[in-house]
Amino acid sequence: MTILTLRIRGAFCYSICMSAHIRKELSNARLDIATGIFKLLSDPTRLKILWALLHGEHSVGELAEDVGVKPAVVSQHLAKLRMSHMVRVRRAGTKIFYSAENDHVLQFIEHAFTQADHIKSGEHK
Repeated sequence: MTILTLRIRGAFCYSICMSAHIRKELSNARLDIATGIFKLLSDPTRLKILWALLHGEHSVGELAEDVGVKPAVVSQHLAKLRMSHMVRVRRAGTKIFYSAENDHVLQFIEHAFTQADHIKSGEHK
């Protein structure tokens, strides 16, 4: 609890009590989901796939070329990312395209790599 004291025109003094941090309750369900996300993203190939998707929608073949692995490997990783609501699919005729599920996924990946840049450059000190 933080107490702010305001003095108005020298004579009057008001105190306001405020919570220093407003937080949502950390339920076991939220903790389990967040833990699952971090476990899922601990694989470098999945991070490379999501990095590529930061730059727009891709087919499996395009992702395989960007990431440097076989299309079958990309498909396996995409299946896991889809089940975890990290990527979504769009069909256009016979082609299938993948993109990030939402802006939260994109921001999460951007923030992870921004933090990596800070650590690598020594800015974290």
